[in-house]
Amino acid sequence: MKKVGIIMGSDSDLPIIEKAVDQLKALEIPYEVHIYSAHRTPVEAKEFASGAREAGFGVLIAAAGMAAHLAGAIAANTTLPVIGIPCKGPVFDGMDALLSTVQMPTGIPVATVAVNGGANAALLAAEILSVSDEELALKLNEKRKTDAEKVLKKDHEIAAKL
Repeated sequence: MKKVGIIMGSDSDLPIIEKAVDQLKALEIPYEVHIYSAHRTPVEAKEFASGAREAGFGVLIAAAGMAAHLAGAIAANTTLPVIGIPCKGPVFDGMDALLSTVQMPTGIPVATVAVNGGANAALLAAEILSVSDEELALKLNEKRKTDAEKVLKKDHEIAAKL
């Protein structure tokens, strides 16, 4: 199975990345986590992205706040799918990161999840990998079924209570 590469711009993004890691672990998807900054370590970010396919990665996730150029910088240096996680920052409540991540120029796509959407980024990465991995597709189907059962159980509990 291909690995998922997770890159965060700063260790302040770790709580969001941990949500992604939890999902990948639950689905038994191999991954690596790194800290590379689009601005402070651009050479290292470029080297990671440009060598990712040869290193066995199938999807890359990039999390960053504020200017949030990391996902775009990663996408500019690979043709692997890149999923951006805009992270909530101290000034504009994550809107700056969301716009920086989603507004990519033609030719350099970045799939973008919600602000602080680490879990969904991992699930989207899993869905991308499942296109060529039937066992993973079955795990995702089972997860959806289990998630639906949890909601229906809560529905019954609320109906009984009220």
